[in-house]
Amino acid sequence: MAIKKLEHVGIMVKDIETSVKFYSEVLGMEHLGTMLHTNGVIKLAFLAFPGSPDTQIELVEGYNAGLPAEGKVHHIAFTVDQLEAEVERLKSLGVDARDTEITTLPGGSRYFFFHGPDGEIFELFEPGQA
Repeated sequence: MAIKKLEHVGIMVKDIETSVKFYSEVLGMEHLGTMLHTNGVIKLAFLAFPGSPDTQIELVEGYNAGLPAEGKVHHIAFTVDQLEAEVERLKSLGVDARDTEITTLPGGSRYFFFHGPDGEIFELFEPGQA
Protein backbone atom coordinates (compact mmCIF):
# COMPACT_ATOMS: atom_id res chain seq x y z
CA MET A 1 0.00 0.00 0.00
CA ALA A 2 1.38 3.41 -0.93
CA ILE A 3 -0.64 5.76 1.28
CA LYS A 4 1.94 7.97 2.99
CA LYS A 5 0.10 10.32 5.36
CA LEU A 6 -3.05 12.24 6.14
CA GLU A 7 -3.02 14.99 3.48
CA HIS A 8 -5.94 17.22 4.46
CA VAL A 9 -9.47 17.35 5.76
CA GLY A 10 -11.96 19.10 3.45
CA ILE A 11 -14.52 21.31 5.19
CA MET A 12 -17.49 22.82 3.34
CA VAL A 13 -17.97 26.55 3.96
CA LYS A 14 -20.45 29.21 2.80
CA ASP A 15 -17.96 32.09 2.39
CA ILE A 16 -14.34 31.15 1.85
CA GLU A 17 -12.93 34.61 2.66
CA THR A 18 -14.77 34.72 6.00
CA SER A 19 -13.59 31.21 6.83
CA VAL A 20 -9.97 31.90 5.84
CA LYS A 21 -10.02 34.94 8.15
CA PHE A 22 -11.44 32.83 11.02
CA TYR A 23 -8.99 29.95 10.59
CA SER A 24 -6.11 32.45 10.36
CA GLU A 25 -7.03 34.91 13.10
CA VAL A 26 -8.81 32.64 15.58
CA LEU A 27 -7.01 29.31 15.08
CA GLY A 28 -3.61 30.75 14.11
CA MET A 29 -3.32 28.88 10.84
CA GLU A 30 -1.42 30.16 7.80
CA HIS A 31 -3.34 30.65 4.55
CA LEU A 32 -1.28 28.74 1.98
CA GLY A 33 -3.38 29.79 -0.99
CA THR A 34 -6.78 29.82 -2.65
CA MET A 35 -7.63 28.51 -6.11
CA LEU A 36 -10.60 28.15 -8.38
CA HIS A 37 -11.27 24.49 -9.18
CA THR A 38 -10.97 23.50 -12.82
CA ASN A 39 -14.78 23.21 -12.92
CA GLY A 40 -14.94 27.02 -12.59
CA VAL A 41 -17.41 26.90 -9.68
CA ILE A 42 -15.77 25.55 -6.54
CA LYS A 43 -13.19 27.61 -4.62
CA LEU A 44 -10.55 25.83 -2.54
CA ALA A 45 -8.41 27.38 0.20
CA PHE A 46 -5.62 25.52 1.98
CA LEU A 47 -4.39 26.29 5.49
CA ALA A 48 -1.80 24.77 7.84
CA PHE A 49 -0.28 25.56 11.18
CA PRO A 50 2.99 27.53 11.11
CA GLY A 51 5.95 25.20 10.72
CA SER A 52 3.66 22.23 10.07
CA PRO A 53 2.61 22.31 6.39
CA ASP A 54 2.38 18.52 6.06
CA THR A 55 -1.23 18.26 7.21
CA GLN A 56 -3.69 20.84 5.95
CA ILE A 57 -7.30 21.93 6.15
CA GLU A 58 -9.00 22.50 2.80
CA LEU A 59 -11.94 24.90 2.81
CA VAL A 60 -14.44 24.15 0.03
CA GLU A 61 -16.88 26.85 -1.16
CA GLY A 62 -19.56 26.26 -3.79
CA TYR A 63 -19.92 22.50 -3.51
CA ASN A 64 -23.15 22.47 -1.50
CA ALA A 65 -25.21 25.62 -0.88
CA GLY A 66 -27.37 23.97 1.80
CA LEU A 67 -24.83 23.18 4.51
CA PRO A 68 -26.18 21.09 7.39
CA ALA A 69 -25.83 22.25 11.00
CA GLU A 70 -23.62 19.20 11.60
CA GLY A 71 -21.43 17.21 9.29
CA LYS A 72 -19.60 19.96 7.44
CA VAL A 73 -16.52 17.78 7.05
CA HIS A 74 -16.68 16.84 3.39
CA HIS A 75 -13.77 14.43 3.04
CA ILE A 76 -10.48 13.17 4.44
CA ALA A 77 -7.55 13.02 2.01
CA PHE A 78 -4.47 10.81 1.99
CA THR A 79 -1.24 11.54 0.11
CA VAL A 80 -0.07 9.01 -2.48
CA ASP A 81 2.86 8.91 -4.90
CA GLN A 82 1.32 6.95 -7.77
CA LEU A 83 -2.34 7.83 -8.05
CA GLU A 84 -3.16 5.57 -11.01
CA ALA A 85 -1.76 2.51 -9.22
CA GLU A 86 -3.73 3.29 -6.06
CA VAL A 87 -6.97 3.80 -8.01
CA GLU A 88 -6.44 0.42 -9.67
CA ARG A 89 -5.76 -1.16 -6.27
CA LEU A 90 -9.05 0.27 -4.93
CA LYS A 91 -10.93 -1.06 -7.93
CA SER A 92 -9.38 -4.52 -7.46
CA LEU A 93 -10.65 -4.50 -3.87
CA GLY A 94 -14.18 -3.64 -5.00
CA VAL A 95 -14.16 -0.25 -3.26
CA ASP A 96 -17.07 2.04 -4.15
CA ALA A 97 -15.53 4.77 -6.32
CA ARG A 98 -17.21 8.18 -6.20
CA ASP A 99 -15.26 9.50 -9.19
CA THR A 100 -15.09 7.98 -12.64
CA GLU A 101 -11.74 9.54 -13.48
CA ILE A 102 -8.77 11.30 -11.91
CA THR A 103 -9.10 15.11 -11.70
CA THR A 104 -6.15 17.46 -12.18
CA LEU A 105 -6.12 20.85 -10.43
CA PRO A 106 -4.23 24.01 -11.43
CA GLY A 107 -0.64 23.43 -10.35
CA GLY A 108 -0.73 19.75 -11.28
CA SER A 109 -2.12 18.17 -8.10
CA ARG A 110 -4.44 15.27 -8.86
CA TYR A 111 -7.14 13.49 -6.88
CA PHE A 112 -9.67 10.67 -6.85
CA PHE A 113 -12.62 10.28 -4.43
CA PHE A 114 -14.05 7.03 -3.09
CA HIS A 115 -16.52 5.93 -0.40
CA GLY A 116 -15.98 4.12 2.87
CA PRO A 117 -18.37 1.44 4.13
CA ASP A 118 -20.72 4.00 5.71
CA GLY A 119 -20.71 6.44 2.80
CA GLU A 120 -17.91 8.60 4.19
CA ILE A 121 -15.84 10.29 1.50
CA PHE A 122 -12.10 9.68 1.16
CA GLU A 123 -9.67 11.21 -1.32
CA LEU A 124 -6.39 9.95 -2.68
CA PHE A 125 -4.28 13.05 -3.38
CA GLU A 126 -1.10 13.23 -5.46
CA PRO A 127 0.61 16.61 -4.95
CA GLY A 128 1.71 18.55 -8.02
CA GLN A 129 5.30 19.45 -8.65
CA ALA A 130 6.13 22.55 -6.60
